[in-house]
Parts: sequence; C-alpha cells; structure tokens
Amino acid sequence: MKIVVCIKQVPDTKGGVAFNPDGTLNRAAMLAIMNPDDKAGLEAALRLKDQYGAEVTVLTMGLPKAKDVLQEALAMGADKAILVTDRVLGGADTWATSTTIAGAIRNLDYDLIITGRQAIDGDTAQVGPQTAEHLGLPVISYTQDIKVDGEYLHVQRQFEDRYHVLKVKMPCLLTALSELNEPRYMTPKGIWDAVDADITVWGRKDLKDVDDCNLGLAGSPTKIAKASDKVRKGAGEVIRDLDADGAAKAITDKLLEKHII
Repeated sequence: MKIVVCIKQVPDTKGGVAFNPDGTLNRAAMLAIMNPDDKAGLEAALRLKDQYGAEVTVLTMGLPKAKDVLQEALAMGADKAILVTDRVLGGADTWATSTTIAGAIRNLDYDLIITGRQAIDGDTAQVGPQTAEHLGLPVISYTQDIKVDGEYLHVQRQFEDRYHVLKVKMPCLLTALSELNEPRYMTPKGIWDAVDADITVWGRKDLKDVDDCNLGLAGSPTKIAKASDKVRKGAGEVIRDLDADGAAKAITDKLLEKHII
C-alpha cells in the first residue's frame, strides 16, 4: 500500500502575520509550523503503515525552508519526502496550487492520497478536492475515521451533528480533520535520522501534464483586492441602569435596527 500525504508549512498565526505589497503572505518573514489538519492526515497514514506496512511519502509545495516540515514528517515516521519549489510557483491560489500538486503526484505510484481538510492560512478547504479533480480521483472530505477493507476504504465523513459512512475504492483522496486523531511525537531516533535524510527537490520541469498558464501568481484566477492584519473592534455601546425588561427591550431594538431580526 502506497500513501502520499500532502502537507503544508503555514504561518504560526500566534506570532502575527506579514504581507507582501501585492497582498500575498510574506512567508519568509514569519515563524512556521506544519498545518494541523495535515499533521492529522500524516498520523492517519502512519497508523496505516503500522498496521499494514504501507509506504508513506510526504509532499509539500513551498519555499526551500518548507524542508523543515518534511524533516518533521520524516522524524515522525514517513519514509520519503518531496519538496516542490520554484520561483514560478510563488503566489499561487488554490487552483494553481492544486494544479502544481497534481502535476507532482502524477510522477508517483499511490493507492491513497491524504490531505488536510484546510490550511489555517487560507481556510478554503479547496486544494484537496481540486487535486482529486485534476487527477480524476474520488474524494471524501472531512474524514474522521478510516478502515481498510481490501482494495476499499470505509470512511466516516463528518456531517454537522452526525457522520456518513462511505465506501470508496482505491486509488482515492481523503481530506482529514484535525480531530481525526492525536498526532504522535517525533522520536529521538527519527529526529537523528531525519537530519541526514535525503529530501527530493522538484521544480517546474518535474511537473507532469501541467501548463504554465495555470501556475503561480500569473496562473491564479483569484486576485487579492486588499489584505490586512486583524481588524480591531470598537469599544461598542454600553447601556447602564436598566432593569431586566428594559435591558431586553434595548437589545431587541438594537437587533431590529441592524436588521438581524
């Protein structure tokens, strides 16, 4: 069983964010971590490896420093790591990103692809399903449990206050929730081995069946009109010295004024 896990190095938003003049994130200026949903997807793959002897390949698209999350994944137990990096890929939106990832994955043998549901720097939840569409694969999103049944998977898909149980034939793509599991820690031996591990680096020339017009900022149909850090809220309006009935009426009047009710 061969599993490809797509992971992303994302800004650690607790430390604040920085923007380039064109509105894109200045990733080089920010502290970075492995995207939480992606880490849960990696843990799911590693559990399948523990149970069935699967081979786990991690793949990321990003700046050269994205090797850090690949080394973390190797230290957790992944077998191979691939970094897709090239200046022409910079500034990509979800369409251009999924096009790039699909172009890289076409070089690999796989039974299962796992991505995170969404990344905390974009929150679109689009890249996983778009990648599946590019590759012509069935996709199940919001995965919260996985069981293997021969060439099929039985997957629990989160749905509001319940879940669906779906059966899908491999090859397929799943998008994982951070609630899927509790990711393991890196082991001391894993950390030691990851330092010297070979990480495959691919660029534009290594992408398969991809047109230049669909890559990077130039190939991104989504354009950012404006970007800013957190917008500070005003102090609000404080109404004092009202009894319960008066307070209820004041709140109702305000909601009516805002056309909320």
